[in-house]
Amino acid sequence: MTDEKPKKAIIRNDDEGLEVDDPPTTAAGIPAVLATADHARRQMGVFRGVKTLLRLNQAKGFDCPGCAWPDPAHRATAEFCENGAKAVADEATTDIVDPAFFEDHAISQLMEKSGRWLNAQGRLAQPMVRRPGADHYEPIRWQEAFELIADELNGLDSPDEAIFYTSGRTSNEAAFLYQLFVREFGTNNLPDCSNMCHESSGVGLSEVIGIGKGTVSLEDFEHTDAIFVIGQNPGTNHPRMMSALQRAARKGATIVSINPLAETGLTRFKNPQEIRGWVGKGTPLSDLHLPVRINGDVALLKGIIKEILASEEQRRGEVIDREFIDQKTSGFEEFADDIRRTDWEEITEASGICRDQIRQAAQIAMDADSMICCWAMGLTQHKNGVANIQQVVNLLLLGGHFGRPGAGACPVRGHSNVQGDRTMGIWDRPTDAFLDRLKSTFGFEPPREHGYDAVHAIKAMRDGQAKVFVAMGGNFLSASPDTNLTARALENCRLTVQISTKLNRSHLITGDMALILPCLGRTEIDRQAGGPQFVTVENSMGIVHPSRGGLEPLSEHLLSEPAIVAGMARAVLGDSSKVSWEELIADYDVIRELIEEVIPGFESFNIRVRKPGGFPLPNPVREGRFSTDTGKAKFTVHPIPRHELDDGEYLMMTIRSHDQFNTTVYTNDDRYRGIKDARRVVLLNPDDVAEAGLKQGDAVDLVSEYDGVERVAPNFRVVPYEMPRKSAGTYFPEANVLVPVDEYAHRSHTPASKSIVIRLRRRST
Repeated sequence: MTDEKPKKAIIRNDDEGLEVDDPPTTAAGIPAVLATADHARRQMGVFRGVKTLLRLNQAKGFDCPGCAWPDPAHRATAEFCENGAKAVADEATTDIVDPAFFEDHAISQLMEKSGRWLNAQGRLAQPMVRRPGADHYEPIRWQEAFELIADELNGLDSPDEAIFYTSGRTSNEAAFLYQLFVREFGTNNLPDCSNMCHESSGVGLSEVIGIGKGTVSLEDFEHTDAIFVIGQNPGTNHPRMMSALQRAARKGATIVSINPLAETGLTRFKNPQEIRGWVGKGTPLSDLHLPVRINGDVALLKGIIKEILASEEQRRGEVIDREFIDQKTSGFEEFADDIRRTDWEEITEASGICRDQIRQAAQIAMDADSMICCWAMGLTQHKNGVANIQQVVNLLLLGGHFGRPGAGACPVRGHSNVQGDRTMGIWDRPTDAFLDRLKSTFGFEPPREHGYDAVHAIKAMRDGQAKVFVAMGGNFLSASPDTNLTARALENCRLTVQISTKLNRSHLITGDMALILPCLGRTEIDRQAGGPQFVTVENSMGIVHPSRGGLEPLSEHLLSEPAIVAGMARAVLGDSSKVSWEELIADYDVIRELIEEVIPGFESFNIRVRKPGGFPLPNPVREGRFSTDTGKAKFTVHPIPRHELDDGEYLMMTIRSHDQFNTTVYTNDDRYRGIKDARRVVLLNPDDVAEAGLKQGDAVDLVSEYDGVERVAPNFRVVPYEMPRKSAGTYFPEANVLVPVDEYAHRSHTPASKSIVIRLRRRST
């Protein structure tokens, strides 16, 4: 059985002319500077580009939307990375998409364009509506748009027939108002981008250490002895992290990279902020690289732990932190028994790493008085994503690496405020304590039944159980798994609403009616009745700080995200609302005062956030306290995942190219992997390529099968690449079509985009 074909082509790419070269051995340096300058010049012009970039990540400037890496206490003049600068230039472009554009371009014509082309047209400049059956968007006044939303939402049989999605670029103030509006409307259907990336981190950490966030600060990187970077590619996804790794390496920290690919960003780094970053060979980063098989991390971590426990047996009391384990943890004996029973053959086979290399990694961990483990989606996007995170915690607990300088867990977020959005209440499973505080502050009874997360929202729309979809930022269609099914789900809605800055594919595949509501960007001045406003964000390490745009808005028709939320709320809730929406929008300090009442840790919010560097949120684990049901951290037991691959089958992971931010593609190049002018590529071990009778550049279709349904991603080209046997790497969103909506992590429901079994089907020439 083949998956039903969509009515339209969902993912399109520009014409490609694949070129493959050896990957560079050093990240950043002069090539990064030149790429940054060229992109900024083309998008913003020289003067506007310089003015904008000099305000990026500065105390009185605006926060980079490109990632959530924290700002150092002492900031450089150019406190940004290549990809952050590209994200900002992309937003601050002077090109606009206005009503004339939509008059000239039918939706059916735009469907023939690539996502890269759509994004490159410029900033959305005016609210637009697609009427039922229309092939063009047309202008609509803001108030009419809000009234249209109100008519549809108030016409539902239940508030639970509406879904309200949130992207991680949304500020704390907008996110708080959004969840307030949605819950006063009557539903907890608040899926967000965290569902698709780091939900496994939040679930896994909460269960075993009592908090779903990281436990380290940026300063800890100055004091650590060892850093394990697992399932993460900082050079492309979090480039500012490399300067922290560089400082740690220069101070003597040992860095271990665990990843199926040997990524350039963890090999050697030339810091553009330094003179020696322009010449010479740069700073070596990874001391040991372990090319683990895809989803072989539990096996590898068990092997490292097994070596540590074996050394403890020989030198009792000298290897692991028994005092910490006895006083502050539970479950150690059951955990240790499981490790002892685990067979070495199973460990090496499942991980793809030989015992000598595992012993090297274990020795690094045993020699470290303080150790940090960092990770990203390489760990979270598997069916056993939660187990992956908890196995990392097991390793840290053995050495007592919590509550001391230079030690702890460090999930590295991608979106700039995805962590802050969750803190503000963007969650489909809110706690009773949070809902009780909402009730006490605002005087309404919030809904208690849990709502839809991202994958269940898709299924609800598909099945007709949800009929209105509102997205606060992002590109839900391209970011989601099972792309064709997601497209059909969106088309099954009565109304889809996209609050956006740039044109993307989610504006083209819509419900019967569709609205585009253009908002201010992070770079722009936000003027309200009470004067210019600023917003706040929370970085990966729990620091809350302000963000102030400095550019004049590109269009007079743009509204801020808080103002758009307030406009929807006024229209939908009318006089029944308990909230004075106009007062909140006039002065964002009033929003922050309400956040202070509802969310612990935000005491004196308006005072503390105005201090240089902002302020940290409470994190009891940093003080050695674990807010679990037992008051102790928990060792956990997890089996090694097994993937029985038949001949001709590979385990596929989706990855991001270097010239890409989330689903936004700037060019078809991937400089750090030596790939030029192509995105529909599949990376395979050279021996696998030869065994399949293929060669570089051969065209193949990628095929996955789940529950009897065959999914096909057509016309990919083969690229031999240094990686484990039987593994495959492909870019998202192009390969998301292969990820079944029902293939997701246990308990966190994060799509298993990093472990999909595929076959290759040769295309006829």
